[in-house]
Order: sequence, then C-alpha cells, then structure tokens
Amino acid sequence: MDKILEGLVSSSHPLPLKRMIVRKVVESAEHWLDEAQCEAMFDLTTRLILEGQDHFQRQVGHQVLEAYARYHRPEFESFFNKTFVLGLLQQGYHSLDRKDVAILDYIHNGLKLIMSCPSVLDLFSLLQVEVLRVVCERPEPQLCARLSDLLTDFVQCVPKGKLSITFCQQLVRTIGHFQCVSTQEKELREYVSQVTKVSNLLQSIWKAEPSTLLPSLQEVFASISSTDASFEPSVALASLVQHIPLQMITVLIRSLTTDPNVRDASMTHALCRMIDWLSWPLAQHVDTWVIALLKGLAAVQKFTILIDVTLLKIELVFNRLWFPLVRPGALAVLSHMLLSFQHSPEAFHSIVPHVVNLVHSFKSDGLPSSTAFLVQVTELVHCMMYHYSGFPDLYDPILEAIKDFPKPSEEKIKLTLNQSAWTSQSNALASCLSRLSGKSETGKTGLINLGNTCYMNSVLQALFMATDFRRQVLSLNLNGCNSLMKKLQHLFAFLAHTQREAYAPRIFFEASRPPWFTPRSQQDCSEYLRFLLDRLHEEEKILRVEASHKPPEGLGCSGTSLQDVTGKVAVPTTASPSTGDVGEKTLIEKMFGGKLRTHVCCLNCRSTSQKVEAFTDLSLAFCPSPSVEDLSFQDPASLPGAHDDGLMQTSVADPEEEEPVVYNPATAAFVCDSVVNPRLLGSPVEFHCAENTSVPGESAELLISKDVPQNPGGESTPSVADLLNYFLAPEILTGDNQYYCENCASLQNAEKTMQVTEEPEYLILTLLRFSYDQKYHVRRKILDNVSLPLVLELPVKRTASFTSLSESWSVDVDFTDLNENLAKKLKPSGAEEALCPKLVPYLLSSVVVHSGVSSESGHYYSYARNIAGTGSSQQMCPQSESLAVARSQSCLLGGESPSAVTEQDSENKEMSQEWFLFNDSRVTFTSFQSVQKITSRFPKDTAYVLLYKKQSSTNGLRSDNPASGVWVSGDPPLQKELMDAITKDNKLYLQEQELNARARALQAASASCSFRPNGFDDNDPPGSCGPTGGGGGGGFNTVGRLVF
Repeated sequence: MDKILEGLVSSSHPLPLKRMIVRKVVESAEHWLDEAQCEAMFDLTTRLILEGQDHFQRQVGHQVLEAYARYHRPEFESFFNKTFVLGLLQQGYHSLDRKDVAILDYIHNGLKLIMSCPSVLDLFSLLQVEVLRVVCERPEPQLCARLSDLLTDFVQCVPKGKLSITFCQQLVRTIGHFQCVSTQEKELREYVSQVTKVSNLLQSIWKAEPSTLLPSLQEVFASISSTDASFEPSVALASLVQHIPLQMITVLIRSLTTDPNVRDASMTHALCRMIDWLSWPLAQHVDTWVIALLKGLAAVQKFTILIDVTLLKIELVFNRLWFPLVRPGALAVLSHMLLSFQHSPEAFHSIVPHVVNLVHSFKSDGLPSSTAFLVQVTELVHCMMYHYSGFPDLYDPILEAIKDFPKPSEEKIKLTLNQSAWTSQSNALASCLSRLSGKSETGKTGLINLGNTCYMNSVLQALFMATDFRRQVLSLNLNGCNSLMKKLQHLFAFLAHTQREAYAPRIFFEASRPPWFTPRSQQDCSEYLRFLLDRLHEEEKILRVEASHKPPEGLGCSGTSLQDVTGKVAVPTTASPSTGDVGEKTLIEKMFGGKLRTHVCCLNCRSTSQKVEAFTDLSLAFCPSPSVEDLSFQDPASLPGAHDDGLMQTSVADPEEEEPVVYNPATAAFVCDSVVNPRLLGSPVEFHCAENTSVPGESAELLISKDVPQNPGGESTPSVADLLNYFLAPEILTGDNQYYCENCASLQNAEKTMQVTEEPEYLILTLLRFSYDQKYHVRRKILDNVSLPLVLELPVKRTASFTSLSESWSVDVDFTDLNENLAKKLKPSGAEEALCPKLVPYLLSSVVVHSGVSSESGHYYSYARNIAGTGSSQQMCPQSESLAVARSQSCLLGGESPSAVTEQDSENKEMSQEWFLFNDSRVTFTSFQSVQKITSRFPKDTAYVLLYKKQSSTNGLRSDNPASGVWVSGDPPLQKELMDAITKDNKLYLQEQELNARARALQAASASCSFRPNGFDDNDPPGSCGPTGGGGGGGFNTVGRLVF
C-alpha cells in the first residue's frame, strides 16, 4: 500500500483522481497490516509531511498518518519512540534542518496520536530537557511560537523544578533577541501574533509555578538594563508586562530603585527601553509600569536619571500620540513626564513646535475619540504654559490652535502641578529613608527662619499672597538694577517657581533689615512692614529722578546699587513714603497708598481747617471701657509723625488710668488719635498712646500709659469694624487738648473728624496690641480676641468740599448709648445725603498672627489666601449681615456696631477660598474657621496685621485674560535672567536631594525614621515650637524665650 501511495502522489494524474484514490487508501487503514507494512507506511507519510514538495503531498501525509496511527497504535508507538524524536530535534530529518518549524509541528501531531499510550511519558521526560536546549539556542520568533503551541497543549513537556526557572529565564532572553525587519502589515501582524503566543506561555508557567515569576522579571530587567552597545533588547519584551500582576508594582519598584547594585547607567537604559515599549501595540499596563518606575526614582531622589531620560525620550513619547493603538498609554506617560519636570521648561519646549500640527490634525478628522483626546492634550498644555509663562513667541500659536477647547481652572492646574512634581512624590516606596523635603502638598514655598526672622517671613508671605502686588513686582523690567525692588522680585520669583520646600531669603533680609534692628533678635513685624514699603517707595522715586537725566532703561532702572540708594534715602523716623512730588504714583502708592483728610472745626467761631495726608496703613487701637475716667487728650499734631509731606502711618491710642511715663521708641511711625467718652465732655480727661514699635533708642518722646484694658467680662467680641469705627470716630478736643484757633487767637474746644478720601488697593490694618508697663518697664500685650470679617466696608468720602458742608453741622451727643465704644456721635443737620460716604468693600487677604505675651518675644506666622480676581464670584452675599463701618442711622459713623461674620456666612460658597498657613518653612492648608478661632483656642495667638484687598478694582492682571498669551498663569512672564537663575537653582536642589538620598541609603540599615506632623492647626497653636506654644513660655508672667 505504501508503494501505491508513493507512486500516486508523484504521478501526473488529475488532482480529483488523486484525492479519490487517497480516500481509498485512508479507508484501508482499518484493515490488518503486519508491523513491517505499518512501519513502511509511517515512514512514507513522515517523509511526505516533512519533505513534501507541495501542499497536496504534505496534506496526504497528515491524513494517512493520522488514519494508520489510529488503527495501528502499538505499531505507531513503536515507530514514534524517544530515539526517533530525539534524532528529529537534534539532527533534523534528512535534508531538513533541526530548527525547521515543520519538525516541531510533526512532533506536536505525533504526541496527539499517542497521548493514551504509556510510552508518551518517556517522550514528556525527553522533551522537558530538549525544549530547554532549543530555547537556549535563541530560536526565531516563528519556531519559538510553534514551541509555545506545543508546550501549551502538552504542559507535561514544560521543564519542572529548578529547570522551570532556567527555562523561563532563557525564554525571556530569547524574546529579548526577537527582531522583525519587515515593514509590511501582514508580516508585522504575524510577528506580533508569534510574540503573543510566547508571552502567553510564560504567563501560564508563572501561574502554575509562581516561583518562576521573580527570576523571570529579574531577567527582563537584566536585558533592558544592559549597557552592551552591541546588543539592543527587543521591544517584544513589552508583551510580558501585561502578565505581571499589578499588585507587585510596589515591591518590584522598591527593589529596583533601592538596590545598590543597580548602577545609574543601567537604570537609565532600562527606563529608556521601557519607554520604547510604548510602541508595542497590544501590550497593556506598560504606561502604568513606566510611570511607577518614574515615581519610584523620584521617591528615592534619583533626579539625574529622571532628567536624562525625560530629555532623551520626551519627543519619542510625543510622536507615539499619532498612533491610535498606543495613544492612551503614550499620553499618560507624556503627561507624567511633563508635569513632573518642573524645574526647567526644556522638556516642554522640546515638544512645543509639534503641538499645533497635532491639534490641527486631530481637529480635522472630527472623530469623537479625537475630540476627547484633544481635550486631555489641551489641559496638559495649559498646565505647562501656566507653569512656564513668559514665552509668547512659543505659546501664541498654541493658544490660537486650542482656543475652542475648555481651559482648566487655575485651582485645578495648581493641584495637578503640585501633585505631579518629583519632590511631591510619595516616599512609600522608600520607607527606609527619611521623609522627602520637597514642596508641601499646598504647592507653596516656605521661608527659612534665619534667626528670629519670623517677623520678616510672615510679612513677606502676606505680601506675596497679595496677588496684584506680586504680579506688578514680577512684571517690572529691572535688568541692570541692584535695587531692593529687584531683590524683592527675585524673592517673589523663587517663592513662585522654586522646587525647594523652603527658600532662604538671606540676601533680601540683609538688604531690607532696618538699621536699628538688632540681628538675631525678635522685632515688630508691623514696624518692619512700614520700613520696607517706605524704602521701596523712596527708592523708586530716586531711580525715577536719575532716569529723567539719562536715556530710559527698562522702567528707569540703571546700574544704581542698593548702597547708593541707601545713602540717598534717609532712614525714616516717622512717616512712610512722601507724596509731595507731582507725577506718576510709585508702585507702593498704587498698591497700598491711601489718603486721609483731617478736619478740625472750632466750636466757638465755626472756622475750619483741614489737612490731607497719605497713609500706607492704619493702626487701630482697642476701644476703651465706658468706665474709664480721668482721661485727657494729647493733640496728635504735637506728636512725631504728622508731617505734611509724608505718607502718614496713622494709629489710635489705648486709654490708661495711671499717670503716663515717657517712652523713647526707635521710631514713631504713627500718629495717635484720641477719643473721649460722651459723658465726660468738658471734664479734664486725657488719653495717651500705646506705642506699637519694639526697640527704644532715639530721642522722640511719647506718652505711654501703664495698664492695658482687657475685654470686660460678658461683653461681646469686638470686630475689626468696631476698631475702625473707633478710629474714624469724631473727637472733641477739650481741656488740655484744646485746639488753637487762629481766628479766635486762643485755645478753643473743637471737633476733629477724620475721613478716608482715597482708598488703597490693599488696606493694611495694624491692631495696636502692645503698651508700655511703667511698673515693670516692659511692653505688655493686649490679648483681647477680635472678630475678623471676610468682607469689610470702608467709608470713603469723595464728594463736595468738607469745608462747605461743615457749616451745617451741630454737635448732638447721645449720653445714653455707652456701649458703642465711640467717644461721641455727630449728627448732620440737613446735609445727611450729601455727606454720606461711599462704602468700598474689601476682602480679607491675609492675617499676620503674633504668638506670645510680649513684643520682645514670641513668634509670628501668617494666614493668607489666593484672591485671584474680583468678578461676580467674589461679590458679597446680599443676605449676610452687614460688615460696613458706617450704618443706617448715621451714614457717616452712627448706628450699631457691625457684627462679625457668622460661621454660616464664612462657609458660604460664594465666599469660600482656600486658605494657607505660612509658618516659616512650613506651609499647610487651613480654613477660615481656624483663622477666626485661633485666639479662642490659643489665647496667646492674636491677629496683629491684616491685609484687605479692594473688591471692586481690577488691574488687568486677571489670569483668564484671553487677550494675552503671555500671562497664561495669571502671573506675568519672568525675565530670562530670573528664569535662568531659578532653573539653575532647581537643578542644584535636585542634585542636592539626590546626593542626600544616596548618603541616607548607605546608612539605611541603621537609620531610624522620624516624622513630625506638618502642621499644628488642630492640636498645638501654629505659632508653637512645643507644648507651651507661641514661644511665650508656660505662663503669662514668664519671660518667653526669643524664637524661633
């Protein structure tokens, strides 16, 4: 029969005739044949299968062999033995090479035919050894795929025990050698299919024998981390990633990133090749593992690797966005790489030229998937342009291309950037190391305490959070200047863009410290703030004068050094910046400058006099108790600070009952305003000022009282509006404080009224909490709680001349209303509407808190929030209680004292803002409720300096301004000099962190982890450094240590 079949397949008969005869041969298989005939038939069919010249011959061989093996199984078992199979695997078949896929196919089919025979066990044992040998010879993808098919169907052939680990490792190496040189789609699909079969085999082995997984993955890493230039591992290794359990990410990444035996060069190669895996079309979770490794490296602070890999591969990842199959993973990796690379714009700018083409291409196809993709790309691009503003030539085309897509909110952008920075990565992957010192979760930067410099840090953070002021400072062109404003600009730029957790403002401190401030000792933050604003104001005036005699450079800046300016600016002793010069206002005047009109009317002849003075802050005294007696006034004109040509620092006195003593402050940068209780009119009463600076030393004398009135028991908490009412209350000048009337040519009783005629952009209010105790010769602190309204209305009088209206006024004192804490009330007769001032609303921007019981000790910290705009979302709620200073019964100053904001009001969605607590190096999230309750929870922590932002104004600096592609982030673009300095420092910081991390890793075995909660908002007072808090010691009578 074998001769007939052999002659038939090689004959020239028609194919249908051949098929019919073959069918007869197959049917004859059920007849009995002797062993020699069966062996001859098996030998013939094997030759047809392995060496058949065409498909027909090979097909006939398979059909006849299967039929005869089924009916003559013992004979086939004897033919298909270990020796025969071993010869096929090791020597091939006649002219057929042993690596031909036909041999594996033949063995695969043979195993199926003898599966029920006992001898198959011997073949399984043989194949367990032989498949390992085959894999070690690095077979081509096609042969490896056929071997995988065989082992998938006959798992008994998979090596067992230790050989299984070796087999998996060798199979991984084999995959690493796969290559596909064809670019034809059919060949590429076939290649991907072959690789998938091999990876599926590995997955099945890992599931059956879990002990093989970790050695296999170690082999994967060894392949991709190889630095051998002659070997480039195949991207086909990406097919294995989808089979690695995601639960192992943490363990594996920790093992890789903390292994001291893994060199940086090897890790760099491994990460780059993993990123290359993004091009593998069917692999899942590649992006997840790539991002996990990036985060793991950031957690152990190996920033050099991250920088090198990002710059090397960012464009390749971007190009993968063009391919639909790999687009989601590529976008995830691209987003992480860009958002985490925050120390320099280099990575983002490398892909900027390609963004417009990508957007236009996907917009044109109109597919829903393309639109959804572009929304994600647009959000990513907005985040990066926000972070690296200041490149209009690069960004304008992009803004035009993506203008039709939604722009994420500034809050969302900030949150995304803060969570993505390398220095914000969780250190859970490196728990053996100490906590990262990157930026806090707030994204804000702290200021390092240089030795009792918390007074400066708290003020600078409040100024930085004054959005419009910060933007104006950052927008100045100060190249070539060595001015204080230049140093402030440098400081603001670093606070906004540094990667450091906290910045050390040494240069600015040395430049801005008042000369009389003793280094490393506690000082008054209010006094420092006044000095700083005055210096900035005077410096700008001098630079303008110099610029007027020279060709303009920038904003009038030249090479004038700070020392030059310091020599020309007299150290201020009383007032803040002068406004005597006619011309454009300085930046300080624009932001903080207001005007206050003082009007005095002689009660005898009705003649009047008035004076308009500029101010940068208002100092508010606490209202006196109604029971205060034997008080008298001191004319503020007799005190230092009331100069006509300066920005007056205005303050209100605290009443005292004891005889005054003389106190010599270093400066008297304020003016005392006095008030009197209505029932004491005409009595020889006297008020004296409680000076609010800190260091004595110069000749200016000031009357200081002994005791400090505390909040009477049972009285309601006063609000800032109450103190402002008290400040603006009309005053009767009588007794020793009578007014000299030139018309009468004698001392006369007079009424003195103060009105704000021009409101500042930012209203600075200082609460006068310190008074001098003559008995103990110390400055004591008023610890009264003060309610802080979110919205404050300031009465501003811009109408007709006060002189013309004063003629119609009459004195009308209400002796029964003693709880108003006003000295008296004036009631206009017949001109009420004309005299009613405009109420200008202000929003609370920041609060500087003093913690402690003395001005010479304690600690300062500040609360602040972002007030990004002044649109409708910021408007006051019509149903909320009025916070106006002036109310209905007398639109000037009459009526009930305004109430504080209730807790419900503060939670109103329209007024909700994100608050931050700035405590030197620490910055944490907080809430307005914490600001309101700080004194009630921690009695030594009291609000001291308040910044209110005018609500109705806009300066064209809004972050959502569509007309400008420059101010993308809301903040202006930085000068190249500043950007370069920040980029350089950020890279230096990352290198420092990496070196520190490596040093700690060497000592990890003996190092102990320590963690201090990043904030004390709900436990200890924010101003504390320990259980006693506030730096004031354990009690009110304890002299506190100087901090902090």
